[in-house]
Amino acid sequence: MQPRDLSDHSPYVPGRGVEEVARERGLDPDDLIKLSSNENPHGPSPDAVDAIRNHADRVHQYPKSSHTDLTAKIAETWSVDPEQVWVSPGADGSIDYLSRAALEPGDEVLVPSPGFAYYAMSARYHHGEVTEYALSADDGFAQSAETVLSAYGGERIVYVTSPHNPSGSTMSLSAIATVADATAEETLVVVDEAYGEFSDVDSAIPLVDERDDVAVLRTFSKAYGLAGLRIGYSVVPEAWGEAYARVNTPFAANELACRAALAALDDEEHVAKSVETARWAREHIAAELDAPTVESAGNFVLAEVGDADAVAEAAQDRGVIIRDCTSFGLPGHVRISTGTREETREAVAILNETLADLDLGVRA
Repeated sequence: MQPRDLSDHSPYVPGRGVEEVARERGLDPDDLIKLSSNENPHGPSPDAVDAIRNHADRVHQYPKSSHTDLTAKIAETWSVDPEQVWVSPGADGSIDYLSRAALEPGDEVLVPSPGFAYYAMSARYHHGEVTEYALSADDGFAQSAETVLSAYGGERIVYVTSPHNPSGSTMSLSAIATVADATAEETLVVVDEAYGEFSDVDSAIPLVDERDDVAVLRTFSKAYGLAGLRIGYSVVPEAWGEAYARVNTPFAANELACRAALAALDDEEHVAKSVETARWAREHIAAELDAPTVESAGNFVLAEVGDADAVAEAAQDRGVIIRDCTSFGLPGHVRISTGTREETREAVAILNETLADLDLGVRA
């Protein structure tokens, strides 16, 4: 007995973790700076930590009331109906829910290349097909309606990422509306705003309330610092609301995650601090790193270093973990997450030494 043929399915390649790098290299985990997974260097809100502690003795209960409370809170935040909010285990959980709700076997989705691998993975898991539109390093991975529509061929789902991972480029609200206007009535435009808090670009959520062909993904993993709890959501058209109960895994968003997210939503100061640090850090990286960088609106910066594998490996030996972007189809680029000010300064200095030793730096 064997599983079905999964040869067309590529595994997701995450950023490297502190523990695995420390073990491999015989280093003390406390001496490593991890800037590979776009995590919040300030951690979660203290209020979220308190909520986890205060509700830990309730984990024998299914998360019905906390799920309902979080749904209502998100709906209030964005001025949408609760039925339009699909809480999920991470934003990738919402990607699966939308695939289940939208795709018939053989339906196609259109995804950015490079881009988040799980768009295509989820489509294939649900027996869909994948086509791509290309974003180019030559223009800073600029996103426009024309770029998307030039590759559009009637796909059932079109994914847009703003800010885009791994480049940090954005797409304007008007461009997203243009894409939705130009695509077929049965095409759903899904806007991934996992890094939206770090950007000055307006959210596409207001479009969801105006039309029935746009959905938006959001997460608590980044600006809210709850990546380890796997909690996110999507905001869907009103007509899609009742589909949630038919595609949602029972009690998928766990009790502690829902409680922590509720507390995190109220701690605006922690989010503001996290966003301010990320904006400072990406400016510092762009200004001080001895390699060309792409203008970013996320909590990371993409840098062209020539040999991503060599730089990432050498940097790990020196105690800095960054993301080799070969898995994104960018073997000459690395992605550097924004750390605290101290971490960022130290990491850039070490990366410059690494580039110099490898003779890969391009700035004088």
